[in-house]
Amino acid sequence: MRDFAKAFYLSKEWRRARAYVFNRDTGLCVRCGALGEIVHHKEHLTPQNISNPEIALGEGNLELLCRNCHALAHAGELATDSGLTFDDEGNVVKREFLS
Repeated sequence: MRDFAKAFYLSKEWRRARAYVFNRDTGLCVRCGALGEIVHHKEHLTPQNISNPEIALGEGNLELLCRNCHALAHAGELATDSGLTFDDEGNVVKREFLS
């Protein structure tokens, strides 16, 4: 989670919007139909737009994604390779391989 967004993601407004999107999308990833886990901002949050409720909380900018589709949504903007993945908060972390 980026520092500028920490307070936002802890807010009552975000928790309410997140719960709404989970319900609206019936708990399923809107891109592939798998179990949805992450409410994704289609237009990504920045320090400049985080105070804009249409972007930060607007239902038209939010979609429920599984981890794989969320990683794909961010693949074009983050330098990743097969040794990296995303954690629960969307941060890039080293991939744990099962042995």
